[in-house]
Amino acid sequence: MAGGRRMGGPHWRRVVATLGNADARTAYAQIVLGTDPADVLAGVKEHRRNKAFAALLESGLVEEDGRGGLLAADAVFRDVLAQQPRRQPRTGLDRFLRLGRIEQYPANAAERRALLARIAGEVMSPGERLTERQVNERLLSYTDDVVLLRRYLVDFGLLRRTASGSSYSLAE
Repeated sequence: MAGGRRMGGPHWRRVVATLGNADARTAYAQIVLGTDPADVLAGVKEHRRNKAFAALLESGLVEEDGRGGLLAADAVFRDVLAQQPRRQPRTGLDRFLRLGRIEQYPANAAERRALLARIAGEVMSPGERLTERQVNERLLSYTDDVVLLRRYLVDFGLLRRTASGSSYSLAE
């Protein structure tokens, strides 16, 4: 199977796309379970059957066994997983975020203030006034505990709240 494999194994997109096709997925399951090659996709028209086999071969999910049959490739998923990029060490404030959301708050007060200042600047513009509900909606993209985050922003002097609690604005 030379055409579907590249250096480093099959590409994950091709593997997933192949498994997204019902005929290919059914054929793959039957091959994995050891179904006799003549019985794989037995009730399917020859054109669809051949198309499913070609997709499985090109994706690297199956290999020819040398006798005209197909075998599930042993290493396909290991090869796909090995293609994952190595993560770069997170530095600065990014080490407290995961996918843009707060993973943990910094223990160091200066770092915590810096992280909160960054978030405050991203959720509000100078001169903008928002209701508590609007602030909460914007903070939801950073954490599920918006009450705690909003409280930190106020306590650190980054957001100002009116005495009635009806609106918030960035501290000047």
